[in-house]
Amino acid sequence: MIDTQPQVKNSEIFNTMARMEHEQLVFCHDEVLGLKAIIAVHNTVLGPAMGGTRMWNYQSEEEAVKDALRLSRGMTFKNAIAGLNIGGGKAVIIGDAKKIKTEALMRRFGKFVHSLNGKYWTAEDVNMSARDMEYIRMETPYVTGIPESMGGSGDPSPVTAYGVYIGMKASAKKAYGSDNLKGKKIVVQGAGNVGTYLIEHLLKEEAIVHVSDIFEDKLAAVTKKFNVSVVDPKDLYTMDMDIYAPCALGATLNDITIPQLKCAIVAGAANNQLDEEDHHAEMLKNRGIIYAPDFLINSGGITNVYYEQQGNYNRQRVYEQTERIYEVCQEVLEYAENNETTTHQAALQLALNRIKDVGKVKLAY
Repeated sequence: MIDTQPQVKNSEIFNTMARMEHEQLVFCHDEVLGLKAIIAVHNTVLGPAMGGTRMWNYQSEEEAVKDALRLSRGMTFKNAIAGLNIGGGKAVIIGDAKKIKTEALMRRFGKFVHSLNGKYWTAEDVNMSARDMEYIRMETPYVTGIPESMGGSGDPSPVTAYGVYIGMKASAKKAYGSDNLKGKKIVVQGAGNVGTYLIEHLLKEEAIVHVSDIFEDKLAAVTKKFNVSVVDPKDLYTMDMDIYAPCALGATLNDITIPQLKCAIVAGAANNQLDEEDHHAEMLKNRGIIYAPDFLINSGGITNVYYEQQGNYNRQRVYEQTERIYEVCQEVLEYAENNETTTHQAALQLALNRIKDVGKVKLAY
């Protein structure tokens, strides 16, 4: 079993990479510009590694390394189960985006991406924008999610949200016998781009939507646009709800929160929702809560930029591919039930099977 909870110390980095089966970890530094970044390449069996760049004010460099390793590993499985011919990678930039992010910083990071010669393709993630991708594109072609005006696919958030919505409906079909979300009480944690688009889908289906966020400006924007109720973050997990949709940062499903949950389904856009993957997936299973694996249902965004990377971007094709999440989610839920395992392990196994099978095909050439 892969160790998914590394405690990363400088002397243990190679051991951690070996346990998590990473291929490469790149440290990027520019003292003059204040750039500290990490690029993690997990697996390139299916194709070049692809995954977004996240900018976050990490408490320590060790925390940043751990995040890069976990996120890149998650991208491998996300890309595989989505049926895409790309591997898993991720990058993190250490620092407060509101204070240090500049054109020069983004372009310098782009040079580091370029130094990998296409082994890693980057895209937009937390605290990054299409404009940032445009700056990175000035220094390297290995970037996706550039503005539509430049021939790119633009913001991937709408497609990510659509995939989460589709996965939520598939989970509802399993839980309730119908995928109709009308009247279902759904709590969306995170009022960012993806959360906002998800809320729009849910309201169109006449779901009862509540939203929670630690940023008042995001809450103000959402409540101005939609008829939703605001939930205080401290009351979030004790609410009576049908579906909990984590759409902010990861690890919100843990020893403290899971026992408090009063819902039938967890289905959201956040990456790495399970603080300890196997343990907390088992906790949810034992409580009878259906967990829609995050790396499955939030794969719409990477599908969007994948078709841009392929050079044959077609929005209709992207949405058709994203709609496959419904049937794959159903397959995962059935596999978990029939094999008496967690939905997380079921999705992981399906992804690993594809990597193994396609790897054999490539060896044949």
